Amino acid sequence: MSWVILGVLLVGYILTELLHIPVSIVAGLIAMVFLVAGGRSKVIRPWSVIREAPWSIVFFSIGMYVVVYGLRNVGLTSVLGHVIQSATYGGLFIGTVGTGFIATILSSVMNNMPTVMIDALAIHATNTTGVMHQALVYANVIGCDLGPKITPIGSLATLLWLHVLGKKGVSITWGRYFRTGIVLTIPTLFVTLSGLYFWLMLVG
Repeated sequence: MSWVILGVLLVGYILTELLHIPVSIVAGLIAMVFLVAGGRSKVIRPWSVIREAPWSIVFFSIGMYVVVYGLRNVGLTSVLGHVIQSATYGGLFIGTVGTGFIATILSSVMNNMPTVMIDALAIHATNTTGVMHQALVYANVIGCDLGPKITPIGSLATLLWLHVLGKKGVSITWGRYFRTGIVLTIPTLFVTLSGLYFWLMLVG
């Protein structure tokens, strides 16, 4: 039943783009279907799941988006656009690596979802074209994918997993997460961005 519902969810997400339907409507309907199906299966207790959900993280996420969009409205994307534009003056490699690290740092402290959108707006504000523009777009995605591995607040999924592990008696401190994350993420990020540069040089 879960696989069927997830399949319907996937189709629903595709239709939201085609029919211009808000994604929240599809996600909300599927969530209610899951609750009803779970209750009938006797495997889970829906109201218990709702009561024990980490609502503080949900409120934190909403507040974070409000702050981020407030920063955008006061000119954050404009400033980022100038910084990214300056990085491109050093050539394709510097532009690629620079944009990737900017996206990584921002997503690690500001969460990856709003960061990827704000960086996309900043990149759009630059006057880059062709291969350079592609490099900035891909570097932004790479940085926002790897950045959340540095701090727990970089990804809502990480906060949820830490919450679940804590309830199971597995404690992972923020300090330990940061120390492990930065050691693994920085080299991986540099190698990945370098690979992107060489790939663009080959296909470009």
